[in-house]
Amino acid sequence: MLRRRLLHHARRRHHSSSSASAASVPLSTPAFAVFGANTGVGKTLVSAGLAAALLSSPSPLVSSVAYLKPLQTGYPADSDARFVFSRAPALLRASSSPRATRLVASCRTLFPSPAVGAEAEPLHESPEKVLTYGGDGSEETKVLACRTVYAWREPVSPHLAAEREGMAAEDDEVRGCVEQWLLEECVAEGGEVWKLLETAGGVASPGASGTLQCDLYRPFRLPAVLVGDGRLGGISSTLSAYETLMLRGYDVSAVILEDRNLSNDKFLLSYLRNRVHVLTLPQIPEDPSDDLTDWFSESSSVFNFLKDALQSFHSRRIERLNSMQRKSKDLLWWPFTQHNLVPQDSVTVIDSRCGENFSTFKIKDNKMMLVPQFDACASWWTQGPDSNLQIELARDMGYAAARYGHVMFPENVHEPALHSAEVLLGGVGKGWASRVYYSDNGSTAIEIALKMAFRKFSLDHGILSESEKNIKNERNILLKVLALNGSYHGDTLGAMEAQAPSAYTSFLQQPWYSGRGLFLDPPTVYIKNESYNICLPQSMQHDPHDLGFSSQAEVFCKTRDNSSVADLYLSYIKQQLSEFSLSSNSEHLAALIIEPVIQGAGGMVMIDPLFQRVLVTECKSRKIPVIFDEVFTGFWRLGVESASELLGCLPDIACYAKLMTGGIIPLAATLATEEVFESFKSDSKLTALLHGHSYTAHAMGCTAALKAIKWYRDPSTNLNLVTDHMKLKELWDGALVMQLSSLPNVKRVVSLGTLCAIELKAEGSDAGYASVYSSSLVQKLRKEDDIYIRPLGNVIYLMCGPCTPRDSCTRQLLKLTMSEFISSNFVE
Repeated sequence: MLRRRLLHHARRRHHSSSSASAASVPLSTPAFAVFGANTGVGKTLVSAGLAAALLSSPSPLVSSVAYLKPLQTGYPADSDARFVFSRAPALLRASSSPRATRLVASCRTLFPSPAVGAEAEPLHESPEKVLTYGGDGSEETKVLACRTVYAWREPVSPHLAAEREGMAAEDDEVRGCVEQWLLEECVAEGGEVWKLLETAGGVASPGASGTLQCDLYRPFRLPAVLVGDGRLGGISSTLSAYETLMLRGYDVSAVILEDRNLSNDKFLLSYLRNRVHVLTLPQIPEDPSDDLTDWFSESSSVFNFLKDALQSFHSRRIERLNSMQRKSKDLLWWPFTQHNLVPQDSVTVIDSRCGENFSTFKIKDNKMMLVPQFDACASWWTQGPDSNLQIELARDMGYAAARYGHVMFPENVHEPALHSAEVLLGGVGKGWASRVYYSDNGSTAIEIALKMAFRKFSLDHGILSESEKNIKNERNILLKVLALNGSYHGDTLGAMEAQAPSAYTSFLQQPWYSGRGLFLDPPTVYIKNESYNICLPQSMQHDPHDLGFSSQAEVFCKTRDNSSVADLYLSYIKQQLSEFSLSSNSEHLAALIIEPVIQGAGGMVMIDPLFQRVLVTECKSRKIPVIFDEVFTGFWRLGVESASELLGCLPDIACYAKLMTGGIIPLAATLATEEVFESFKSDSKLTALLHGHSYTAHAMGCTAALKAIKWYRDPSTNLNLVTDHMKLKELWDGALVMQLSSLPNVKRVVSLGTLCAIELKAEGSDAGYASVYSSSLVQKLRKEDDIYIRPLGNVIYLMCGPCTPRDSCTRQLLKLTMSEFISSNFVE
């Protein structure tokens, strides 16, 4: 049953023009995309001339050229594939070759528009011609294969032609054809196969669905040959096209344009500071009867230079990718990594990212490939963008960088900081927060929150004078935190002091650690054998009658506030607080800090929301400021914008980062109530919050946060949003999650929002953060199943973004469920 579902989902396509993921691209076959600065700049002439130059290369350098025109309008009167099919052989005939050449050329259209009718049939029948050119010695065979994928009659933009002629071409369908073409073998007798993809119109011209072509083909990230504009005004259009490609992460391998005696090439070369070759072609004859033979002959040296430049570009790219694993082991010091446990061949070489997928360099079956790999840890829990949001973020951040660079923040304001603060206070801070304090990462946001909480507590409990905020009996005061065992709040020294002892705080890692807190044992929630269960710590004794649930909704239901379990939790909390207060008169619990609902680095542990709600209520009754560490849990990570919505209670201070900017740039924010803010106000600077960073509220970070937060909350951009409840729909297939919880090697499952975590059964040294129990499974998932996964010891997890299609989540979950390691009793 599971295998059938896996095959079914593997074959399904998520038909959407709104998003894209990285695609498989073979690197043993040099492939380039020919883009134009505008329509009518000569892309097809360049494609034909380059194809001829490649085919005229003596074997064994090049044996085959495959040309693809995915979208063609004005067909069949105008066919770029037919032009290349007819002109490249003629050019090849004119080239001198020391050997006889047998050229096998073909041209066909895969999906002609219904409006084209019978006139398309000659090409649809895949005509093939075999030409033999003179030369001495033995004969060599070369192949030229020209194809058009979608064709429409009307000579207008593809999106208009598709609409008017009633033949849509969805983005995923077009990309699927391109990927199939890239993966196809096109073989003659030895030698390289080159592939040229020619786009339609300009770089930012719409495709058939309306998606810009620079975005349509972005999953492949083929190196670009940009055909510039040599006409008056062409400098502007060429630079605009160049920067549009660069902004989307393309590599522009060369710029080539027609010489109109305006020296556009010289200016472009100077402006681009020789970063890319800028080549000029002779002016193209305007006489429509001219067969261009003389022009191509005159241009042959330019096309040969372009061919050599592209060959060099491809070789350097392969060399860089091939060397990255070795160099990384020699030069880098990875965080949270024991280098002795990392074989060189297991280092993941990432060429780029498209949405939630890496494009990774691999050698499969002795072939070099760029392979899409689902980023199942959301790059340390930061990633939220689909491919469209990624582009939007890059564009908006580029604007912010160009407009502001960086400006210092004290006593200043700029629009990105102000507007993102408004969005934060109207979203995760709605109903309680009034102030936003920016910093640069989650750990630092925690440090700031602790300073805020300690000041507020000190004023509320008479440790500081309200009028002058003077300290009373400073030497006899020690402020501590109330927190939970298993917690994690960051790597900085102060944040570590606020968390319970763990592998992160051991003497090996943090010799200064003293653990300045009271750390409670929390009850946890997990799925096992298709039911929800609560596990109480040993310090709590209770009849198991109230500890099982049939659904997640029951776990979060507030009717549990009146249960005997709630009474048990309150009794435990009061007892712990009472024992602490009796142990010392000088120590105070000055802040409660918790990760709402899910403890991330502690092993993706779900805390009983009832326990945290009771704990927050009790602390507020004692005027202990409450801090929510939402660095991980905020911004829809758990299916709602803020985890406070799941708990049903509000903090005094909360910390946010990671998903806040879509993971594209570091930024953090600490939100606080007006009462907390007021505790720092006086006429002395010494009572202000003396904390800050050089890049506090940097414009690019605030701009990214503004875009990402709005994107997640907008149902037109986040199709997972259930607007009636402002929650994400269930992203992980419920039936699969329950099946997973019943597998023999699974101890527990947690599935909530964008997270699905699995703790594998392990004993002794095989359990815990230091465990390598799951290492073989992790390597299999990375290498064979194309899922990038990074475990927390014997806990593995899948994580997606708020906008990830449910089908994509199901595919990853099926791969995990099918793993022999999990589905059997296999033990290393």
